[in-house]
Amino acid sequence: MRVVLIHPNYHSGGAEIAGNWPPAWAAYLAGALRTAGYDDVHFIDAMTNDLEDEEVGRRLAALAPDVVGCTAITPSIYTAERVLQIAEEVCPQAVRVLGGVHATFMYKQVLSEAPWVDVIVRGEGEEIFVELIDAIAQGRWPGGRDGIKGLAFREGEQILATQAAPTVKDIDAISPDWSLLEWEKYNYVPLGVRVAIPNMARGCPFTCSFCSQWKFWRDYRIRDPKKVVDEIETLVRDHDVGFFILADEEPTINRKKFVAFCEELIARGLPDKVKWGINTRVTDILRDEELLPLYRKAGLVHVSLGTEAAAQLRLDRFNKETKIEDNRRAIEMLRNADIFIEAQFIVGLENETAETLEETYQMARDWDPDLANWAMYTPWPFSSLFQELGDKVEVFDFSKYNFVTPIMKPAAMDRGGLLDRVMNNYRRFYSRKALFHYPWRGTGFRRRYLLGCLKAFLKAGFQRKFYDLGKVNYWGPQSKKSVDFHFDRSRQIAPAQMDDWEAAADRASRARAAREAMADVKVCGGGDQQLADEESGRSVPAG
Repeated sequence: MRVVLIHPNYHSGGAEIAGNWPPAWAAYLAGALRTAGYDDVHFIDAMTNDLEDEEVGRRLAALAPDVVGCTAITPSIYTAERVLQIAEEVCPQAVRVLGGVHATFMYKQVLSEAPWVDVIVRGEGEEIFVELIDAIAQGRWPGGRDGIKGLAFREGEQILATQAAPTVKDIDAISPDWSLLEWEKYNYVPLGVRVAIPNMARGCPFTCSFCSQWKFWRDYRIRDPKKVVDEIETLVRDHDVGFFILADEEPTINRKKFVAFCEELIARGLPDKVKWGINTRVTDILRDEELLPLYRKAGLVHVSLGTEAAAQLRLDRFNKETKIEDNRRAIEMLRNADIFIEAQFIVGLENETAETLEETYQMARDWDPDLANWAMYTPWPFSSLFQELGDKVEVFDFSKYNFVTPIMKPAAMDRGGLLDRVMNNYRRFYSRKALFHYPWRGTGFRRRYLLGCLKAFLKAGFQRKFYDLGKVNYWGPQSKKSVDFHFDRSRQIAPAQMDDWEAAADRASRARAAREAMADVKVCGGGDQQLADEESGRSVPAG
């Protein structure tokens, strides 16, 4: 049984300006396959190697796989669909499988626009994919597909989905196969070292309205810190990794285990060999002020903070559960601990103005983080905020849902003007840093890291890759009227997907009405636990 996994060739000029990131999904799936006894597993990283369709087809034809697996986030969905169309052309006998967050929640859309996709794996992939491969290897495909949880597929003109699979409960049993990757290709530009993205926990207990990760992973689970450090030690020893970013949405949620993780890194002497970064919440930094020196000693050098918005109204809308003044204090704490800070701002909602964008710049200047990033609001089509926005969302070309393209059109400015104001923030912030901060603040590692970050920005700017500026014809304020984002306006929501959304909205409306009607009713002899449990069961996402 030969399985070929493919990472689609999609680029957007966002996070990749800091380097080439290893596709961790392939390592985790390959590890699950090898544990189940499937050793004939191959990987094609079309993104890192910038492979054209013809080369992908040539490699697939040469490998002649039994199964072709591809993943997709929302902006790479069309590229992933094309990969599987190529597979249909050059190895038609292979079963074509698609996974990832977009296909999980938008399977009716995907199977409507890409009927050559044989099956979609919905949700966490390791156990579902292995069960699917077992069925194919044992000749139970496609006849036995109805009995496998977590799938979606076409049956004639119908699009069907089996019952959602449970999440992986024993995540300590997951053993990624990192040897599958071409490690010499994955480089972190600021430090000039190899980079990895291991996983410590899955899920998130918070429900930010613009996010989908909490829906995809569903319940929060964290690995044994020693096993995570085992994995990192392997990455350092066997693959010469010098920097890693924990893939978790918020690795500091479980403070006890995060502290144990840091202590284990220190005990093994790994901070001398590898540095690392995380994304986390402002509230966790405020909580852990006395622990920040320990985190730094463990090698934590970069924290990306979800400050999100300069206006409290927007923080409330995003369900961030933080206050503006908290952001300033958290940045100050990290600075005192000698940890580099990246402040994240979400901009580009329908009520954005030149004044609100200026406010975010002034906040960034006042807070003085080492780095700042202005990300365009991206209304994931499976997020609650997307549904709230309704007809304010005019663009359904998902290839542009990439944090750098203004999907929303603010009422007070056009998209070209929005991009120009965001670029103005970047120009002022990093010009000031380059002239007055990076070359003069600190020595040794601090200075080298900051200058490395500046190098990454300059390189991307010179190559016109940053924010896709070259593709959209932006050359400065004088070009804002001629910017073209190349939206494919022919892309629309498929009727099957729209029907599914309407049905879900109707169910939610009826559930709200039932809750309101029963608000004063006690069940089970006056208690309300039964009602809470039933509501909890109804609210579990289908993905």
